[in-house]
Amino acid sequence: MTTSTRVRAAFACPLPMPLSAFSVALLAAGLAAVPVSALALTQAQAAGGSPSPRAKSSQHKSTSQESTTLSTVNVSGHAMRPLPPALASAPAVVESVTAAQIHDTVNLMTTAEALKYLPSIEVRERFIGDRNGIVGTRTTGTVSSAESLVYADGMLLSNLLGNSYAFPPRWGLVSPSEIERVDVMYGPFSALYPGNSMGGVITLETRMPTRREFHAAVIGSLERFNLHGTHQRNGSGDFNLAAGDRWGVFSLWATYDHLAAQGHPASFSTAAVSDKTASGDATVVAGARQDIDQNGQPRKVFGAYAIDHSAQDLGKLKLGWDISPALHAYYTLGVWHNDSQTAVSSYLTDLATGQPFYNGSVSIDGNAYKVSGLNPGTADETHLLNALSLGTDTHGPFDWNIDYSDYRYLKDDARSASNYGQSDAGKNTVMDGTGWQTGELRGTWRPASWLGQTHVLTFGYHIDDFRLRQSTYALADWRNGPNGALTAASGGQTQTQALYLQDTWMLAPRWTLTLGGREEYWRAFDGFNRNVSTTPTLANYARQSRTDFSPKAALSFDFTPSLMTRLSFGRAVRYPTVTELYQQVTSGNQLVQNNPNLKPEDVRSYDWTTQYTRNENVFRLSLFQQNLRDALFSQTDTTVSPSLTAIGNIDRARIRGAEGAVNATDIGVPGLDLSGSVTYAQSVVQKDTPSPAAAGKQFPRIPRWRARATLTYHAGDRLTYALGYRYASGAYSTLLNTDIDHDTYGGISRYSVFDAKLSYRLATHLTASIGVDNLGNEKYYVSPHPYPQRTVFAGLRYGD
Repeated sequence: MTTSTRVRAAFACPLPMPLSAFSVALLAAGLAAVPVSALALTQAQAAGGSPSPRAKSSQHKSTSQESTTLSTVNVSGHAMRPLPPALASAPAVVESVTAAQIHDTVNLMTTAEALKYLPSIEVRERFIGDRNGIVGTRTTGTVSSAESLVYADGMLLSNLLGNSYAFPPRWGLVSPSEIERVDVMYGPFSALYPGNSMGGVITLETRMPTRREFHAAVIGSLERFNLHGTHQRNGSGDFNLAAGDRWGVFSLWATYDHLAAQGHPASFSTAAVSDKTASGDATVVAGARQDIDQNGQPRKVFGAYAIDHSAQDLGKLKLGWDISPALHAYYTLGVWHNDSQTAVSSYLTDLATGQPFYNGSVSIDGNAYKVSGLNPGTADETHLLNALSLGTDTHGPFDWNIDYSDYRYLKDDARSASNYGQSDAGKNTVMDGTGWQTGELRGTWRPASWLGQTHVLTFGYHIDDFRLRQSTYALADWRNGPNGALTAASGGQTQTQALYLQDTWMLAPRWTLTLGGREEYWRAFDGFNRNVSTTPTLANYARQSRTDFSPKAALSFDFTPSLMTRLSFGRAVRYPTVTELYQQVTSGNQLVQNNPNLKPEDVRSYDWTTQYTRNENVFRLSLFQQNLRDALFSQTDTTVSPSLTAIGNIDRARIRGAEGAVNATDIGVPGLDLSGSVTYAQSVVQKDTPSPAAAGKQFPRIPRWRARATLTYHAGDRLTYALGYRYASGAYSTLLNTDIDHDTYGGISRYSVFDAKLSYRLATHLTASIGVDNLGNEKYYVSPHPYPQRTVFAGLRYGD
């Protein structure tokens, strides 16, 4: 059965999930809530509604901010259009940033960088062009890719095939120039989103034209990178062209983006200092560096690898059709291609030949070492996105929408050497045919009055399907040779269906109660795994399924028109991904072991937020707590060779803390704006049956302190200065917190980084900019990789 056939079959079934009492109640309540008259909106009602969800917003920063209150959510920003409906009714903290703010403050070369200064958000972008940009939030770490959600215009960009560095959101399907705004909802407090929202939900809204438009942008960067024996000057550049127009009821937006990026080394080949005498056949080498590792032990550093040079291209077409004043349809087609090479640099010299040495047994000062990991590779990837949205956005009595998206790996080959310097042999990992589909049916009813009170009811049905197909072939020639014998294969599918209902209930002029629930039916099937080294006999895994109900509740009170407080609760169930269940990976000296018996993560989250708005300034204080049961975590044992990464459940963990945020305009001087936040999070592992010694330890990858701030000064209509600041305390990457030296390669560093940007409007539609990230050239790390060192940017942007 083809992918499209499977989706048609799923939607053909009226309710293809087991019915519980709550499922029936959700469906009945949703259907009963829709009055017949609501389905026939008059043209006058439609004209009085909100603008189209893709209506163009202001592209130029005014000297003041506009504060908007929507339902129980308060947000601030520059001439912002309304929040997406799903976030407008969210009983949770929502922080937003507009395109104007982003262009003023961020040295923007990739879409992921647009989130740089939002509270508690960290995108693990190790270098420009990094495809592994995992999002970390105030309660989730920087490799927990399945514990937060990223959408663009309602399309899922999160890659929920896995929960690791290898499955980042598909940032490349959105070009930086098309972003209209970014919104972040913190925590799993909305019934409209799956359990993967435990960390938060990020939505990217992109532009659609209201008239003929043309946009072009070019930006270049230069990074000075020095670490161990590597000294590089890394140049990168991004070029974007976009055009759009509107003809009556039809609109079109087309964009092309090309990113050519040279990255610094993502990893280094290391080994603990040895006192073992080398054998007579070991190669005698010189050139190794020595330092202290993250565990406080001396080590040797043999060379750098994963030095990425990529050329990424995006072609995208968006079509809009206003079928009627109330009904709109949008179609999106995106093609992303990546052609990359990862190089290696050895510090070792074979003293007998004078040539670089890459992999194998060596003698250093008479002691024995094993050098590994210095293997180059290439990647050839072509991915396709199709998405369709149909619905109304009138803010009248009733709105509805249907969303469908299909993301496919048309071609995904990753070739690498197995023993570079010793042979041409290698492997090719092929993931052609992997992908996912999502579907959403949603309705929103806003009765004029119900028992004398105001209600907004949102209800719907969700389905997603994730499919993994991975095969690894031996190569006699890793560069250009044909695929040889199949050495490993894994695959499987997961599917989640859900019914949900959420009621935003205005109890009284000052009180708002939000109640919701989401019932999810999850199943995993067709799982298999075979590896000639570890599982020579094909393993076929049994089907499994389960049903869970996640209640949501929030109560909001407005003390005054300027001061509000809200208490929120939400349960979320995050199901194991298809790769956690079925994918076993051998890469160099690393083995990732799957686990078909994983339990889903079960999260109870709490948030108490108080917010004060005065004139156009917003001050927020949030207290939060997240209780985790059966938290899914990958732990790597480096004491064995190959190192073993095993996925398991942690019985109980807790993360709690406080966050303060401010958005202020004209502070002391007209045109001087401040946006900033400080977050404190105390995380602890409470019980871990497989590793009892972990109890009482800090939960991995959650720093105690984070801070983000931007100071922007608009010196008239043409010139803008911006200073950015990012801070995080050190964190652990291991359950036992053995990585005590945070500020070295392999640790998770404390960092305190300043960025700067200057923009000058040369003409009405033409702006030039220069900037610097990491002004102080701080060397800092996210286990085990180095982050960018000082990088200079220069750009030119034209926009109608």
